[in-house]
This record gives sequence, structure tokens and C-alpha cells, in this order.
Amino acid sequence: MKIAFLSRYQNTIQRGAEIFVLELSTRLKKNHDVDILVGKDADSFTKILSGYDVVIPINGGMQSLKASMGRLFKKYKLIISGQAGIGRGEIWNLAICQPNIYVALTEYMAIWAEKWAFISKVVKIPNGVDLSRFINRGERLDLKLERPIILSVGALTWYKYHQRVIDAMSYLDKGSLLIVGEGEERKKLEERGKKKLGDRFKILNFKHADMPKVYRSANLFTLASWNREAFGIVYVEAMACGLGVVAPDDLSRQEIVGEAGILVKTENPQQYADAITEALTKNWKDISRRQAEKFSWDQIAQKYEKIICG
Repeated sequence: MKIAFLSRYQNTIQRGAEIFVLELSTRLKKNHDVDILVGKDADSFTKILSGYDVVIPINGGMQSLKASMGRLFKKYKLIISGQAGIGRGEIWNLAICQPNIYVALTEYMAIWAEKWAFISKVVKIPNGVDLSRFINRGERLDLKLERPIILSVGALTWYKYHQRVIDAMSYLDKGSLLIVGEGEERKKLEERGKKKLGDRFKILNFKHADMPKVYRSANLFTLASWNREAFGIVYVEAMACGLGVVAPDDLSRQEIVGEAGILVKTENPQQYADAITEALTKNWKDISRRQAEKFSWDQIAQKYEKIICG
């Protein structure tokens, strides 16, 4: 099969969607001819109509619409994975673009998607983690922060709610917060973090290839992002490295985190701080790893293989 991923920002940023394309395409290349169309090529009608059997648009909007309309001229299977999360973007993908198959990342998303999937088949396949790279053993970093170190990973944008963990950490007398990411909220978050936590706070950025040793260097993981988060690959990466997780209490995080952490209303800083304190008293290593093993990219690729070839 000849497969095209349309991923406009693949070589420029490292969000969950780009990691999804990298990990899945690497595994599908074992049995298929796989192209990743980036930049202008990802939105080129001509490129889309270059004889592919399967087209997987990543960036939504007009890209998804072009990929949908291309089926009027070329016969191929259109697969859209709900990487944008529940909201208008995925309603567009479902109701307007009407892919042959829509991949929901959680059970909660699958139930929601059925309401808008007028002709599309909805299947649930989560995102995942490379269990061979994200492990508890190996190099660690000297982050020069007071321990225990609480780690939050995600784009520095408003809907990741990094400010909530900053506020929660200000209720604790010891320990530090490391936020890893980049984005338009960096200055605002740095000012808030330094004001409330002083030397117990840092924002850094790392390549995705270096993230296993970053997780291994922390004591606990948290991300307070909104309930429309499509999945949150960083949760399973952290769990694969043996970290316990403190996350928002919603249906998606209940499914992803399971017993490998504590779920809490993160909008309440005292409750959030109490959950962090409690999580730090437990040894999560084995529990977290077992939960992460449910999200192996190798197994996930096999599920995509079935819908691609089916």
C-alpha cells in the first residue's frame, strides 16, 4: 500500500501530532510505501492526487477538505485521526470532510464522534509510547533544582494550564517545578513562576529524542491541560519511565492514567497541591510502567495496519 501523511509542521515543531506521524510512519514503513508530505506539499492538491492508496491528513481545515475532495478524482481511503481533540476542528473533519475512517483516541472521544459521523466509520485507537526508549533505566540529568522535582511537559499555550501547577506548587514548602515546552505563553509563565516559586522553578526545552532522560530526572509528572486534550502522549511517556502522574479528573485522563496516578480538580490549587503531596509518598514505578504498556506504538501500528488494509 502507498500511504501519505499530510503533516505541514513535521520538521519544525514537536507536538503530539508530529510525534504520532513519526512513530506510526516508522512502523508502517516496514510493510508499506510511506511518504510524509510537509510544508506546502502537505496542502498541495497535486501531491495528494499522486497515486496514494491511503491519505492521512493531520492539520485539519482546508487540508482535510482537499484530501476529502480528492476522492472525486482518485480512489483512495481517507483516514483522519482526532489529534486536535474534541471541538470544532474535529466536527469539521467528521461532518464536512467525512473520512472513510475516523480514529478516536479515547472511548470518550469515540462516543462523541459518533454524533457527527454521518457516514464515517469510527474506531478507537489511542496514541502511544516507544517502550524501548522510554524506560526507567539510563542517563539522568542534573537539573540543578531542589528535589523532589515535579515535571510538566506541553506547549506553553493557554489551554495547557501550566499556571495551575505553578499556583499549586506555591502551596508546598519544598520541591521544584520544571516545565518543558515552548510557546507564546513563555514570558508570562516565567514571570509567574519566578514570583511564586523563585529558584524552585525553571522552563526548559528539549528535543523529543532527549525526553526519556528528562522524565527519568524527575520525581513526579503532571499536566493540567483542558478536558478537550486529544490524548496527551506525555502522560504515557512519563508512565513508561516509571513516574506517577497527577492529572485532571475527566473521562479521558481516567482512561489514560488509570491506577498510575491521582486525578484531581486542578482548578483548585490547594486540592492540586494536596494531590501532588500524596503522589510523592507512593512508589509508582511498576504500576506506571504496566499502564504505559497498554499504549505500545508497536501494538497501535498493528491496529492501524488492520484499518489501512481492511
